[in-house]
Amino acid sequence: MSAVQIGPYTLANQLILAPMAGVTDQPFRQLCTRLGAGMVVGEMLSSDMRLWDSRKSRLRLVHASDAEPRSVQIAGADPQMLAEAARANVAMGAQIIDINMGCPAKKVCNKAAGSALMKDELLVAEILETVVAAVKVPVTLKIRTGWDRQNRNGLSIARIAEQSGIQALAVHGRTRSDLYSGAAEYETIASIKQAIRIPVFANGDICSPEKAREVLLQTGADGLLIGRAAQGRPWIFREIAYFLAHGSRLAEPELGEIESILLEHLDALHRFYGNLMGVRIARKHVGWYLATLPGAREFRAGFNKLETPEAQIAGIRQFFLGQYNQEEKVVA
Repeated sequence: MSAVQIGPYTLANQLILAPMAGVTDQPFRQLCTRLGAGMVVGEMLSSDMRLWDSRKSRLRLVHASDAEPRSVQIAGADPQMLAEAARANVAMGAQIIDINMGCPAKKVCNKAAGSALMKDELLVAEILETVVAAVKVPVTLKIRTGWDRQNRNGLSIARIAEQSGIQALAVHGRTRSDLYSGAAEYETIASIKQAIRIPVFANGDICSPEKAREVLLQTGADGLLIGRAAQGRPWIFREIAYFLAHGSRLAEPELGEIESILLEHLDALHRFYGNLMGVRIARKHVGWYLATLPGAREFRAGFNKLETPEAQIAGIRQFFLGQYNQEEKVVA
C-alpha cells in the first residue's frame, strides 16, 4: 500500500475510520487503530460552541490520548463559527480539522450544514478559506458526489477545496438525496481524483477486502474511508490491509478473539462513559458484533434489559460459551 500524506503527517496506511455520530467515540477509535486503521476521525461536532456544554459533547472533545494524527470533524454553515470551533479543537489537541459537507441527515441539512452546503458554492469557498486561515494544522473536507443526481457538483466543490487550501478530500459515492440507499457510484470520485492534486479518499459501500481493492482500482483514490462496515467488525481494517498487501484473505477471527475484542470494547465503554451511559451505549455495539451469530436476536432481547457492566460482561461470556458448545457439536 502506498503512503498517504496529509500535511506533515504520513498515515500508517491508506485505510481511515470514517467519522460517525454516536459510533466513533474514543473507545471505538482506539480499538480500530489497534486493529489496523491508518487514521481515525472523531465524531462530528457542531461548530456552535454553545452546544458543547452537554456531557455528550464534552466527551466528543476528548482527543488527548488518541493515536496521531488526531483528526476531528466539525459541522456548521457559519464561516466564523467554524473557524472558532476549529481553533478550540486545535487548542484541545486536534492535529487535523475535518469539515463535514457530506452528512445527509435532516437535522444537519435543515440547518444548511452537512451536504446541504453543496448547493451554495460561494459559501463553500468562504467557509473553507476562513477555516484554513484560522488554524495552522491541515484542514480536510468530506463531501458527497453532489446534491442530487441532476446536480453532481462534487468535481466543482473539489476544485474549490484545492484552491482554498484543503489538504485532503473524502468523497462519499452518493448524492445528498440518495442518503444511504442504492449502490454507491465511483465514477464521480474517479473524475475528482483525476482533476485535483491533493489526496482523495473514496467512501461508500466498502464492506470487504475485495470491494476495497475494486474501489481503489476504479477510482484511483489515495485511500479509503470505512464507516458502517466497521460497526461490530473493527478487524475489517487489518483484513483489508492484508488483502491489499498479499492478494489473499486473512483468516476470519475465531470466536475466542471476537469475544475478547467485544469484552475489551465493553470495558472501554463502561470506563469512558461511566456505568449508566456506558451500559446503554454498549447495547447497540453488541447488536452489531453478534448480528451474524446464531441465537443473537433472542440473546439481545434479554441483554438489552441488563443494567450493570458486570451483568453485561457475564451475559456476553455466557453467550459465547453457548457458541463454543455449538461449535463442538458440529465438529463431533
